[in-house]
Amino acid sequence: MEKKFRIRKNMEFKNIYKLGKNYWNRNLILYVKKNDLNRTRVGYTITKKIGNAVVRNRLRRKMKEIYRLNFHKIKEGYDLIFIAKRNIKDIPYKELEGSMLHIMSIAKLLKKR
Repeated sequence: MEKKFRIRKNMEFKNIYKLGKNYWNRNLILYVKKNDLNRTRVGYTITKKIGNAVVRNRLRRKMKEIYRLNFHKIKEGYDLIFIAKRNIKDIPYKELEGSMLHIMSIAKLLKKR
């Protein structure tokens, strides 16, 4: 199993917000910044407006699982931050997965088949 690389430090998040390009759809905002590494790092932001800690953590776990299952489809060398929009707490798993894949395809992050 491949190792997952996460963005954790506040300064890294701020740097990506400032210098990265953003894409959005109904459910998510995605910030993308090219990094000088041969791996893709990912971070998740879910604000308190979406719900309490239980709701936010459940949503974060779903997003991490979708990323893990689709990791092989994503190009290397990018920093990604997924930001959940308010209406995301009510959508089913499959719709969230479709939304994440859709926003990555808009950003041209998916590998050619």
